[in-house]
Amino acid sequence: MKLKETKSQLSELRTLSVEALATRESELRKELFDLRFQAAAGKLENTAKVNEVKKSIARVKTVQAELAK
Repeated sequence: MKLKETKSQLSELRTLSVEALATRESELRKELFDLRFQAAAGKLENTAKVNEVKKSIARVKTVQAELAK
């Protein structure tokens, strides 16, 4: 993911409410679970997607921590 895409994703996340961030995190965790399941079954074509989803979860958790302060 390029820097501009990352910054735009972060600015989008910062506009969301606490509940929306929690929803986004749960959606990303479900997607990560599905990707891991596909990888274990040998059906995953884009293996880089796993790392992208992990980083997206980390970004959501970072914004949640910023809002908690």
